[in-house]
Amino acid sequence: MRVSEPRLVLGIETSCDETSVAVVEHGTRVLSNVIASQVELHAKYGGVVPEIASRKHLETILPAMSEAVSGAGIRDKDIDAVAVTCGPGLAGALLVGVMFGKAFAFGRDIALIGVNHLEGHIFANFLEREDGKRPEFPLVCLVVSGGHTDLIHMQSEHSMTVLGRTRDDAAGEAFDKVARLLDLGYPGGPLIDRLAEKGDPEAVKFPRAYLEEGSYDFSFSGLKTAVRHVVEAGEASKQDIAASFQRAVSCVLVDKAFSCVERTRSKMLMFAGGVSANSEIRRAALKRAAAERVSLLIPPAVLCTDNAAMIAARGHHLLSHGFRSGWDLNAYPALMLGTSPRGGRA
Repeated sequence: MRVSEPRLVLGIETSCDETSVAVVEHGTRVLSNVIASQVELHAKYGGVVPEIASRKHLETILPAMSEAVSGAGIRDKDIDAVAVTCGPGLAGALLVGVMFGKAFAFGRDIALIGVNHLEGHIFANFLEREDGKRPEFPLVCLVVSGGHTDLIHMQSEHSMTVLGRTRDDAAGEAFDKVARLLDLGYPGGPLIDRLAEKGDPEAVKFPRAYLEEGSYDFSFSGLKTAVRHVVEAGEASKQDIAASFQRAVSCVLVDKAFSCVERTRSKMLMFAGGVSANSEIRRAALKRAAAERVSLLIPPAVLCTDNAAMIAARGHHLLSHGFRSGWDLNAYPALMLGTSPRGGRA
């Protein structure tokens, strides 16, 4: 196998309904990041259909890889390593990416590393930014996506301690369910965000579930139920419901994240995951950071949602510390933070 610290890493992401392939240089510079979305394909079903997603990944992954390589201005043989999402996610979808990544790496005798999708979201913050800001340890990261809402304390790139996570619905899941209640369609997050721009965020006093004192866990199922009651009673417009729901989610996420920064005496707060692209959450976090003089990192919107550049970034850091995956790498649909099957050191 070539190089212990790769220059060019091919990232592959197929955990759900985006087929993404990217080329990242030195773990920070994005040379290409191809994202083929399946949103229109699944919208008529109101959510992702796993079998359809897997078949679409099979159709799309080779063209996406070719586009990523040509877009990066390189050749296949220039790639030093492959980083591929191996979990969590949909089993069939993950298998497409894992098998493709293994075949590509084996055929070229280059390093392979399986990446935890959630860690990938975190490492979207390690990619180059226009403002030049970089993560500073120790830090707190809020990972908020369709299936996960986790507060993580990081002492280093490889030291992650989960301080809080959702006890029921993840924030992104709550957005999708409320969008269905409002008959908006799929995916719910962007649709609610756009509708909320026309509403009053204080029109409906939805509950904020802070749970017991000192807890950094989250719960959004009660908020979802409260929205259902308001919708059924016809007590407010869709715009006001969307804006008020979004404000309720934002308040809890932002309050707990900044409280966690204070408690851990961290130098920085990072947001990651698809829900961190939400305009209300970004505004609230930026305002709070300015008021409390907390250094804040949120990736550009395109790097908040599922993409392969973040997987390549995390893969580069693991590879640079000597980790490799074997040819027995598999898909792990229920993979948790801190349990990545990284394999041994080379």
